[in-house]
Amino acid sequence: MNGPPKRVTREIWAWAMYDFANSGYSTVVLTAVYNAYFVGVVAGNLGTGKATLLWTLALGLSNGLVILSAPLIGAIADAQGTKKRFLAVSTLVCAMSTALLGLTASVPLAVTLLVLSNLAFATGENLVAAFLPEVAPEGKIGRVSAFGWSLGYLGGLTVLGLSLALVGTHAPQLASHGVPQAMGLAALMYGIAALPTFIWVPERRALSTAPPRGYLKTGFGRLKRTADEIETFPDLRWFLAAGFAMASGTFTVTVLAAVYAHEVFGFATSELLGLFMVLNVVAAGGAFAFGQLQDRWGSVPALNLSLGLWIASLSLAFLAQNRPTFWAAAIGVGVAMSGSQSMGRALLGMLTPAERFAEFYGFWGMTLRLAAVVGPVSFGAIVAGTGGNLRLGLLSTATYFLLGLLLLTRVDEQRGRQRAHHEPGAHVSNESKS
Repeated sequence: MNGPPKRVTREIWAWAMYDFANSGYSTVVLTAVYNAYFVGVVAGNLGTGKATLLWTLALGLSNGLVILSAPLIGAIADAQGTKKRFLAVSTLVCAMSTALLGLTASVPLAVTLLVLSNLAFATGENLVAAFLPEVAPEGKIGRVSAFGWSLGYLGGLTVLGLSLALVGTHAPQLASHGVPQAMGLAALMYGIAALPTFIWVPERRALSTAPPRGYLKTGFGRLKRTADEIETFPDLRWFLAAGFAMASGTFTVTVLAAVYAHEVFGFATSELLGLFMVLNVVAAGGAFAFGQLQDRWGSVPALNLSLGLWIASLSLAFLAQNRPTFWAAAIGVGVAMSGSQSMGRALLGMLTPAERFAEFYGFWGMTLRLAAVVGPVSFGAIVAGTGGNLRLGLLSTATYFLLGLLLLTRVDEQRGRQRAHHEPGAHVSNESKS
């Protein structure tokens, strides 16, 4: 064959559009617009310190709910053939709560909507990832994952650019008239751009006719089976541990990069936005390049390269004494970040039995959200313990990627894939089905 059939190509594009769709939420709500608006306007009467604490507690609570629910939801979705149905619910909940975020001035309601929207966002991420091994042709899962990741950066840039046009040139907390429209835009983009996923990506497992009252029993039963059998998946276990280490470092850099650039190098708000936009473009290219390398070299060697780039870039940022050097380090981080995230998602699919995709991607989501708590908190503790030394805090983050490198040495990709494919219902590639 000269390439994948048109039906397969359409499925890949439709699946990747979900990355485009949901990236507007993470970019506009969690990173660039609503976070400042919440602290400065919605909870502004509490003071910056208390408002910031409330924001972080809301996200912490939401991440805690993901940790508790993700594997269970995945197990139920696998057993009942309802990945797509659950994905639709999480998409609708996230889009609606995002739109409502921009319309409320009530602190309790805003916190509730933030917790709900972030929980739904993370749940949707896990569920759509569980479709990746099904839509990707054999030997091309790295490229397909990277294609989605690159589209995600493009979607985030699109929604961010339009949102900034609505908010204006002022800081978000000073431009409250445009924030509700920006939230509505992010919600609308989420709903519309996700439609191809629901139209063209099929649910390959037959829908169960069992009554809903048995869902929880079925889900916990499958989780118990996994707990009993986890020793038979050594490469998957070691990779989840490596993924936790990598994600701890990644989340730390994601949430504290702006603080570091502002405090250490004096970046103004407009300069920070410019930095993020450039890094999104660079990261899209990095995801694409690493996706090619993953399919050609193998996942572990390509991941090792990305982790090496992480360590080198963070070390350069630690040593940087001027902005050009910091920019070079930041670009290296952007390339490494997109590559490691995209390749990690793909490798998990290779190591997972076909009948358990949603369940194990739920465990992956649980791992990531736990890392989102541990990484930034450890950074804060190190900075506080060193008298506010952000440089040492950043350098310490590189140890997470070093730990990831060490843990990856225990992962035998070929053995892990053979173990997964020996499970009932093992993955059949789109090429062989066509």
